[in-house]
Amino acid sequence: MIVTIDPTTEAVLERIPTMDRTAIDAKLEAAARRAVAWGAAPIEDRAPVLQSIAQRLRAERDELAATAVREMGKPIAQARAEVEKCAWALEYFAEHARAMLAPQEAPSNAARSYVAFRPLGVVLAIMPWNFPFWQVFRAAAPAMMAGNAVLLKHAANTTRCALEIERTFRDAGAPEGLFGVLLARGEEIDELIADPRIAAVTLTGSERAGAAVAAAAGDVLKKCVLELGGSDPFIVLRDADLGTAAKTAVTARFQNNGESCIAAKRFIVEDAVHDEFVARFVELSATQVVGNPMDEQVALGPCARADLRQTVHEQVLATIESGARLALGGRYLERTGYFYEPTVVTNVVPGMRMFDEEVFGPAAAVVRASDREQALTLANASSFGLGSSLWTRDVDAAQAFAAHVEAGAVFINGIVASDPRLPFGGVKRSGYGRELSAFGIHEFTNIQTVWIG
Repeated sequence: MIVTIDPTTEAVLERIPTMDRTAIDAKLEAAARRAVAWGAAPIEDRAPVLQSIAQRLRAERDELAATAVREMGKPIAQARAEVEKCAWALEYFAEHARAMLAPQEAPSNAARSYVAFRPLGVVLAIMPWNFPFWQVFRAAAPAMMAGNAVLLKHAANTTRCALEIERTFRDAGAPEGLFGVLLARGEEIDELIADPRIAAVTLTGSERAGAAVAAAAGDVLKKCVLELGGSDPFIVLRDADLGTAAKTAVTARFQNNGESCIAAKRFIVEDAVHDEFVARFVELSATQVVGNPMDEQVALGPCARADLRQTVHEQVLATIESGARLALGGRYLERTGYFYEPTVVTNVVPGMRMFDEEVFGPAAAVVRASDREQALTLANASSFGLGSSLWTRDVDAAQAFAAHVEAGAVFINGIVASDPRLPFGGVKRSGYGRELSAFGIHEFTNIQTVWIG
């Protein structure tokens, strides 16, 4: 039985039975059958299906957004924007998949040789709760346009979001089996991955989950793409526009309640502007309106679960005990719900928990760097390598700096974000493979060489 809880009220939302083996097998069989027909269909037949789903998402945006708020607590305005972004991704891949999947000429000693992109079959998507719609569509849209069917194992606490996505496909007229939800227990994932009807796996989640899925996929030699945690550096150099940087820093840290893999988490500031940046950052962070995420004025809702809030609090306390300074927040809010104050901790150095670990909640770690060379060293002194943000007025120097940042993305004078037009993914403990763009759509294809003598 899956029990979902509203993090704002701590009340039980639903009790949803998990599927038995017969029901799971029926979903697998339907997806396997659909994958054969869907993969053989021309792209012109696939695109209208995705466009129809996008239309349904936009028509039901407000209701879907409210479901996400009830299950995981993000502010309602951000939830609506998430649904809109899913519709955009569907439309983008519907429009551009033909060019992305077109055979690529590769001259050789043959009369003709080229590279073709063939579908794999059924992709198992194991997705987290923090962006309960976007994470799913970010993986599903390119995979489906490439000719694959998708089965979703969603996080338990956003089960209703998963079922609503499945209903949206059905209401939009998507063919049976193209997309399905598996209400399976976590311990059943290895068995699912091993099932011969599953061709490949994509996961967004924690390091631990990624390692387990990679091991299971490796045992059966199946392709997987992993988008794991992040401890993204937000690097502020001495020539940065501090006003813009500080304002953006607040959004970069606290949007989605601070529960985002690509949220800025370590604010590495060059010594010459450190104190001024911290003063601006703390002042702006303190203005974040915390409360019921259904309220349009609220910028910061509750943590998604009680254990997540507890982990953030323990990281903050341990970091302060190690010698850092609490500049703002650091406490539970005395009210119903898993609320935590917007928190800023300064004087953070390597070896402290808020530097070494991913902080998945509304708490920021500020790190002082003596110069830009040390800023780069500190930025790379992490087991993670998902995104990074660099603030400076010298864009040419910033591009040279970016070449040495160990991350899947470097955003210069901007906030890190996923975009259907750009590849998304990380290095080091942040995983491997790419989502979105042409790189993402190719991940779940057989990149086939065709040689004609």
